Amino acid sequence: MAYSSSTSPGLSLKFLSCLLVLGSLAIVASASSFYQDFDVTWGDGRAKILNTGELLTLSLDKASGSGFQSKHEYLFGKIDMQLKLVPGNSAGTVTAYYLSSQGPTHDEIDFEFLGNLSGDPYILHTNVFSQGKGNREQQFYLWFDPTADFHTYSILWNPRRIIFSVDGTPIREFKNSESIGVPFPKNQPMRIYSSLWNADDWATRGGLVKTDWTKAPFTASYRNFNANNACIWSSGSSSCDSKSPTSTTNDSQWLSQELDSAGQEKMRWVQKNYMIYNYCTDTKRFPRGLPSECANVNLS
Repeated sequence: MAYSSSTSPGLSLKFLSCLLVLGSLAIVASASSFYQDFDVTWGDGRAKILNTGELLTLSLDKASGSGFQSKHEYLFGKIDMQLKLVPGNSAGTVTAYYLSSQGPTHDEIDFEFLGNLSGDPYILHTNVFSQGKGNREQQFYLWFDPTADFHTYSILWNPRRIIFSVDGTPIREFKNSESIGVPFPKNQPMRIYSSLWNADDWATRGGLVKTDWTKAPFTASYRNFNANNACIWSSGSSSCDSKSPTSTTNDSQWLSQELDSAGQEKMRWVQKNYMIYNYCTDTKRFPRGLPSECANVNLS
């Protein structure tokens, strides 16, 4: 902004002061999402909110891991988070980022990142629980190094389907198959959770590779959480019941969103080139027949 030399010095100083104050408030407001949206729940100081709320880090050492959860519960939404995973030798570690309700018949939508030896790829593990039943695992390698920079991991959850995406590319779709008797997560509000923890009894090559504690502490980083398109559940009702989803700039098309032909093609590409396990093709695990919903899975 240009200023005229004829402007009153007093007015200029006051105007500049106001701009500085407003700018500071804007920075605080835009950078406080982790303070506003999440609570650190465990880790005894190993979880940290930094940069005036713009960044959250979880750490793991031999004594403990750490974790956080959302202040809000959600019943449907499009949830985005950018993660940068533990670099180097991350064998034995698991970074979990998921939605979950509580109780023995809980619902859950999982991203889990299984660490590996330096130079070997992470395994992205996905799962869906409905009414306490899971065992719906699909696993992928990624087409980039998830430790070198932040990448966006998204869950679209509406009454018709759940779509897992990475940097906007869909990798998995779990459709509502209630018509053939398969429960679908649609009645239980869920919080967002994340944790970094030691799972060297199973995480890396079935537990053959153990955590190298000389590399600790292990740290994963989070930024740019976005739940603008989501229905907040509070006091027994949804924010979408009385108005459009929490965003004032987006409509509610996501509540019925599905993959278009381009999205389906991208998902097929990922599944053809990067999927390493699909429960819907594991006939040894299900000798009496694959789960009913597998008839609705688009196999590459």
